[in-house]
Amino acid sequence: MSLSSKIAVVGSGYVGLVAAVCFAEMGHDVICVDNDEKKVAALCGGEVPIHEDNLPELLQRYCNTRIRFMTNLAEATQASDAIFIAVGTPQSETGDADLSYVEAVASEIARSLDSYKVIVEKSTVPVYTNEWIRRVIERNGVPQHLFDVASNPEFLREGTAVEDFLHPDRIVVGANSERAARILQDIYSPLTSGAYYERRDRIPGRNSVAEPPALLLTSTKSAEIIKHASNAFLAMKISFINAVSNLCEAVDANVEQVAKGIGMDERIGPKFLRPGIGYGGSCFPKDVAAFRSVAEQMGLDFSLLAEVEKINNLQKKRFLSKVRSALWTLRGKRLAVLGLAFKGDTDDIRESPAIDMVRMLLAEGCSICAYDPAAMERARQVLPESLQMQYVSDAYTAADNADALLMLTDWPEFSRLDLDKINQALRYPIVVDGRNLYDPAAMASHGITYMSIGRPTVSPSRELASDGVDRL
Repeated sequence: MSLSSKIAVVGSGYVGLVAAVCFAEMGHDVICVDNDEKKVAALCGGEVPIHEDNLPELLQRYCNTRIRFMTNLAEATQASDAIFIAVGTPQSETGDADLSYVEAVASEIARSLDSYKVIVEKSTVPVYTNEWIRRVIERNGVPQHLFDVASNPEFLREGTAVEDFLHPDRIVVGANSERAARILQDIYSPLTSGAYYERRDRIPGRNSVAEPPALLLTSTKSAEIIKHASNAFLAMKISFINAVSNLCEAVDANVEQVAKGIGMDERIGPKFLRPGIGYGGSCFPKDVAAFRSVAEQMGLDFSLLAEVEKINNLQKKRFLSKVRSALWTLRGKRLAVLGLAFKGDTDDIRESPAIDMVRMLLAEGCSICAYDPAAMERARQVLPESLQMQYVSDAYTAADNADALLMLTDWPEFSRLDLDKINQALRYPIVVDGRNLYDPAAMASHGITYMSIGRPTVSPSRELASDGVDRL
């Protein structure tokens, strides 16, 4: 393995904490900086604030050895060769990315620079952010020869972020100087050389010694655009298949079969062609809006992305109509909700379509009994427990005496329920599935009326065969 680098990561959120722990796993010495003293103290004690596979184990392995946590950015800056900025870039009211946290960090770094450093954008930022960071640092009196600013966007999926970091399909490095590019290439060399994959204690994943990830070296502006363009394209695929699912419902076709046929085309591929109640999370909604805003600022019409957002918002309204069509009226109905996180394998509820659906149902006068394997504590902060909003410990308790069960998040355990037990628990055996977790014919065979996305509704008296054809 290559020589260890000295790295500072600013921010201990999803991106920052995962990056810091994974850099330590790669053999580097890492300081993770956050201005939240309580959070830093918890991390020093080995507490993991987010739900991520492999993260607790790696934090326990390296905490206070290869990785240290502190609030002193000046100390971390002076002790490091590369400083990765991984603070939040929330969406402003206008749709732009709020870069005030990035600016504040850049200013503080500038006040501590006493030798050459590479300052790396790790947060998702719009094009030209690199130039603004450089300008901020120069305005604070730092000479140009003491620093470079580079871009190294992340492509992590929440829930599998550690594996994604250590087994990337590509590493993008945007650098406008050979010196900065060389430092980042050295940092990632344990992966690109394949050396990391020789280790017996490596985190398993897609890459290997024979097939290490590629490192793509670009300009800083290209790297900034790559990140936003990637997320916007994936959001577009989701909205596209959701629009197709609506057509399938209108003509009694099966969107699962259609998606399979589309995805078998190697030019398109099967990923992100799963219909549902829309995309959410901390990335897609914010990045699509920010990318469209940047285009508008440049005088370009990117109305395609406006349609992507429109379809995503309408998908939740269509699902509400589906629930209403199953129950006729909603006021006074008791509904079991499975899933509150924006997707399975995470506790993140930011921009969660499941949370949006619960709010819409509460506004209709429903009472909700909800269960999520990881996200209920966070959900309570935005949907406090009340007579109308209850949280329970498992799916079957949620279903008990409910008028219908709604599946809103694609947790794997929700696809393995005891359907006979669910049937017996429900007041009426009705399941409305916003994630297409079940085969319609199987649901009908267990006596359940089943509504899903882009597929015909089935009931015990009207089963759908495995070939998608109604059998009356």
